[in-house]
Amino acid sequence: MCDNDTQKDVEEYLKRHPEMTRRDFTKLATAAGLAMMLPPVANAQSISERDVEITTPDGVADCHFAFPSLGTNAAVLVWPDILALRPAFREMGRRLARSGYAVLTVNPFYRDQRSPVVAPGASFGQPETRNLVLPMARNLNAETHFTDARAFAAWIDEQPEVDTSRGIGTTGYCMGGPMVMRTVAAVPERFAAGATFHGGGLATGNPDSPHLLIPDTRAAMLHCVADNDDQNDPQAKITLRDAYADAGIPAEIEVYEDAMHGWCAIDSQVYHQAQAERAWSRLLNLFETALA
Repeated sequence: MCDNDTQKDVEEYLKRHPEMTRRDFTKLATAAGLAMMLPPVANAQSISERDVEITTPDGVADCHFAFPSLGTNAAVLVWPDILALRPAFREMGRRLARSGYAVLTVNPFYRDQRSPVVAPGASFGQPETRNLVLPMARNLNAETHFTDARAFAAWIDEQPEVDTSRGIGTTGYCMGGPMVMRTVAAVPERFAAGATFHGGGLATGNPDSPHLLIPDTRAAMLHCVADNDDQNDPQAKITLRDAYADAGIPAEIEVYEDAMHGWCAIDSQVYHQAQAERAWSRLLNLFETALA
């Protein structure tokens, strides 16, 4: 999960890859700039989108909903990283919609602030950004993850664009990783697949560690682990593998070499396109199989 230690890792990485420090993050904050970061979608579907507001036990969450313009499709719930719902994650949601899914991307910080919660081009590497988002992240906990997941799943199943005969998928980045694992446990009868990308705190020694919920889930899982996250906590992947094996739940867990925490978000300081595309292909494979 994003913290001062992972930021130090990022800074060391950028020293070894100076070409990445020259990226124009202000340009990448625009829709056109972000779209250029992503390879075209094979057999892309025409999509529609709308901003939506979803009532939860704690308020009203502002979210983005993108979906194929024709027919009904399996749904996917997306939990963004610590910078929350912003142009980058809207574009990533559109991309998944072009692949044939009805995609709800949420603002996990709706209790504190509507999205975007950070300015265009902001990064976790900026002290002012960290000072803004870290308190919002600390306002969330296992219980808010559960209640939000149930509210979002109920909203998804009310949408005419969603094929409710198919399971729901969910993805999470950074702090969204634990949210994914609690989501598939909160509504196990609906969530058939979950994927985390550089997720933090998935297997800890705490009594509310997400991995302890695995026996209560049914979803096939994908965990794409950042290289530096694995170096900082090499036991986590082993704990996850053992827990899934004991529960008889299919799970793919892989450490992505030379991929730093944050590498999948297209506006990240350490976005690694080759490894991000590898992780994306594994996600599509998971959804094609588990949400069929």
